[in-house]
Amino acid sequence: MADQGDGVVGETDLRLMLDSLTVERRPGTYTFVTGDWPQLRRCAAATIREDEGETYVVLGDEARAAGAAVEFDSAWLTVTVHSSLEAVGLTAAVSHVLSDAGIACNMLAGYFHDHLLVPADRADDAVAALSTLRTP
Repeated sequence: MADQGDGVVGETDLRLMLDSLTVERRPGTYTFVTGDWPQLRRCAAATIREDEGETYVVLGDEARAAGAAVEFDSAWLTVTVHSSLEAVGLTAAVSHVLSDAGIACNMLAGYFHDHLLVPADRADDAVAALSTLRTP
C-alpha cells in the first residue's frame, strides 16, 4: 500500500488488487463528445483536455438531446479496488483480459478508482471477463 500524500492509502500489490477486484456499472449509457457544447460541459462526467480540443464523457441521452453525434454507446464500469496512483500492472491486466475477449475499452483513471468505457452491448461480457482476474 502507498500513501498518496494526503493520508489516503492505495493498494500497490497487483495480486491483492486482482483478488479484491469488483466492478460496478453506472446507470445509463455514455458517449464521447468533442466540440463547442457548453451545455454538455456542465453535465460531463469526465472532461479530457487535448491539444485538439476538449472531450466530454456524457450520458448518451444528454448528447442526443443537445444534438451531438453519438458514435460510441458505452457502459461505464468502475473497478472498485482503490489502487495507488503508483500501482503497476492493474491497467495491463484489465486491458489484456478485455482484449482477449475482443472487447474494446477506453480507460479513465481517477484518484480512487479506474473507470472503463466499454461497448454498451458488451458490458455483461466485460464484467464476466474481469471476474476471471480474481483467484478462485
